[in-house]
Amino acid sequence: MARRSKAREVALQMLYQMDVNADTDPKSVRFQIAEEISEPDLCEFAWQVFAGVMECRADVDARLETVAENWSLSRMAITDRNALRIGAFEILHSDTPYQVAIDEAIELARKFGSAQSPQFVNGLLDKLVTADRKSDR
Repeated sequence: MARRSKAREVALQMLYQMDVNADTDPKSVRFQIAEEISEPDLCEFAWQVFAGVMECRADVDARLETVAENWSLSRMAITDRNALRIGAFEILHSDTPYQVAIDEAIELARKFGSAQSPQFVNGLLDKLVTADRKSDR
């Protein structure tokens, strides 16, 4: 497994935790990340992904809702929703190439979601990239 893939997995797990228990203290999240990842640079990357998604969540969720025809985020499986959030955050608010962001989100969906999750995540993130490119014109 690629090093950053492990960091994204941990970030997904922390986002899942926040969805299930919104009262979770960010300090405890940071501590849990450090328990899961021993390398400081990967620990920091996992925190940046987690914190970035949380900080940009309103924008990320709104953009995902726009491309998710007939789906609301609240109806999606928690793992799918958070894999999408990570992918969308990296596409919209980081320097990660969109192809990498989509591939990583698909792998998260494959590992933690249902049999249909990878296709679902791929389709929505692809629509997001297409919509984002059109708005740049």
